[in-house]
Amino acid sequence: MSSPHILILAAGKGTRMKSSVPKVLHPVAGTPMIVSVVRTARAISPATCTLVVGHQADAVKAALAGEPDIRFVVQEPQLGTGHALMQAAPLLGGERGTLVLLYGDVPQLRPETLSALGERHEASRAAATVITAMVPDPTGYGRVVRENGEVARIVEHRDATAEERSIAEINSGIYAFDLEPLFPALAKIASDNSQGEYYLTDLVGIYRRARQSVASFLIADPAEILGINSRSELAAIARRVWRARNEALMAAGVTIEDPETTWVDYGVTVGPDTVIKPGVTLQGRTSIGCRSVIHSGVRVVDSDIGDEVTVLDHCLIQGSRVAGQASIGPFAHLRPLSEVEAGARIGNFVELKKTRVGRGSKASHLTYLGDTTVGAGVNIGAGTITCNYDGVRKNPTIIEDGSFIGSDVQLIAPVRVGRGAYVAAGSSITDDVPAGALAIARGRQVNKEGWAEKKAGHKGTKTGHEDTKTD
Repeated sequence: MSSPHILILAAGKGTRMKSSVPKVLHPVAGTPMIVSVVRTARAISPATCTLVVGHQADAVKAALAGEPDIRFVVQEPQLGTGHALMQAAPLLGGERGTLVLLYGDVPQLRPETLSALGERHEASRAAATVITAMVPDPTGYGRVVRENGEVARIVEHRDATAEERSIAEINSGIYAFDLEPLFPALAKIASDNSQGEYYLTDLVGIYRRARQSVASFLIADPAEILGINSRSELAAIARRVWRARNEALMAAGVTIEDPETTWVDYGVTVGPDTVIKPGVTLQGRTSIGCRSVIHSGVRVVDSDIGDEVTVLDHCLIQGSRVAGQASIGPFAHLRPLSEVEAGARIGNFVELKKTRVGRGSKASHLTYLGDTTVGAGVNIGAGTITCNYDGVRKNPTIIEDGSFIGSDVQLIAPVRVGRGAYVAAGSSITDDVPAGALAIARGRQVNKEGWAEKKAGHKGTKTGHEDTKTD
């Protein structure tokens, strides 16, 4: 197939979504549906890619800022699919070749299907070729009416007769057009229907009257052409997409113990022999290496997890990197810009923020490390806190290789603990600790003999009525 021009209709509000967000910006498996459609279109190397926008046009354009070479035309007001296509005449009216028409709310269409549509269209030499599908319940879809096996017309459900509504072949709305006769034919569309709109389907009759043929391309999987018009349909299609993602990962050697409760977004990669337990969510630009184990209740967002890593139950990892053979959790939180080096351990109820933990180091329990650099082979005791914020700015803490931080230590940043130094439990460290030193920063213990007995006696004689109180 020669490189086609692509036109994507994305102007509608999506009233049934009941949302202040444009319908095409709602995510399916972590990606706004319009972004998925654009990426599918770009996969077939189009000559041009144009979007028809309308409702909240600026928001739709902003969502596609990272997609290069997209052109936009505005449809205002929105008067149907035929009217939307007319708005592209200034950009495409002088072009020749094939135009493929797509919709911003149909995110499951595959590039292979688009390529096959283009090849069918070019081979048929038709003015238009429409994707159709056979479905058990065609309610709500336009019906493909044939005469002598040829596409004679397409009737919208609301305008169809009872006999026409019994037809199981539906119109996807996805077309390949010969550009040369397209815009002159569009000028002949009228709006004399129940909605007062310009139906693109009227082109079929216009072409036939001009003795130009309309071909069809019947696809095997109707799910590809399902559009999203409601929150219920959004959830149903998202489930299909996640299930397909899980099937692809399992085919590539990943163990997913419960695909029904595992959610892996577009763009996530997982290496072979990794095991994903039930209830895991992998989002954004996340990558998981080989032979790792991700336990239940874990959510990983925009993070890199290396080989042979164990992430125990109920951890949240965001914008971070975990190197090979490290262990995280349970109930750990890695906030953005954190790094855990090979063989390190981040234990239960440990939180990292913009912190690097060196090779083989351990922070096993109940610890907060913020704006901290931890060297190799360091032990961080339970209850350690780096006090990184002074009310104005965030300050760094540096803990050098081989240091030992006792339990319940506060490190008041900025501060440095030197190589191989020890910090005694319960200390509040405000000054640097030299290499190899022991830092103790706590009040001297004083034991007052007999104090408890004196306190009890004093309490008993305070009012003289303690033994007779009834309330």
